[in-house]
Amino acid sequence: MHDNIYFYEPCNGHGLPHDPLNALVAPRPIGWISSRSGAGDLNLAPYSFFNLFNYRPPIVGFASVGYKDTARNVLENGEFCWNLVSRPLAEAMNATSAMVPTEVDEFGLAGLNPEPSRLVGVPRVAGSPVTFECRVSQHLRLQGADGGVVDTWLILGEVVGVHIRRDLLRDGVYDTAAAQPVMRGGGAATYFGIDADQRFEMHRPR
Repeated sequence: MHDNIYFYEPCNGHGLPHDPLNALVAPRPIGWISSRSGAGDLNLAPYSFFNLFNYRPPIVGFASVGYKDTARNVLENGEFCWNLVSRPLAEAMNATSAMVPTEVDEFGLAGLNPEPSRLVGVPRVAGSPVTFECRVSQHLRLQGADGGVVDTWLILGEVVGVHIRRDLLRDGVYDTAAAQPVMRGGGAATYFGIDADQRFEMHRPR
C-alpha cells in the first residue's frame, strides 16, 4: 500500500470529514427535470445523477434517490424534459431543489415560466438555452452487488426533440462554453462552470 494513496471500503465508511464520492465523480451535468403529474400538476427539480448514455437513439438518464415526485410523475406519464442549467438560471435551479409539498409548482416557486414543448405534454423551462424532450424508454430500481435493493430509481428516456438557442450555434457547431452550463461538484454547495480558456483538442489515435 502506497502511503500517498488514501484507500477505504465504502461499506465500512470513508473516515473523512465529508463523503468524497460525489466530489470524485465531478463536475457532473445537472438533471433539471420538468414533469407533470397524472392530475396535471407541474414539477421541476434538479438531479445530481444525470447523463447522456447513447447517440442513436439519443438516450439520457437520471437517478432519483428515493421515489420522489419527479420519478412518480415521469413513470405515470412516460414523459419528461431535461433543461440545461445556465449560470443565469443557477439561483432559480437552486430554488427548485426545496423540499415542498407535491402540489407546489416549482416553476412558480422559482419565478420561472413554463414553455410548451413540441412533442411531449411536459413544458420546458423558458430561458433555458437547451432542452431535451424525452419519452421514457426504461426504468429500474437499483440494487447492490449482493442483490439487495436500493432506494434509488434509474430512469432512462429517449430524446425525441431538442431545443437549442440559435446564438449558441456558431457556424453550425454548438458552443458549449457560451451556454454557461452549471455543473454539480461535491459537498453541499459546490458547483462549477466552464471557461472557454480551458478548452483543448485531442483526437483519438487511429
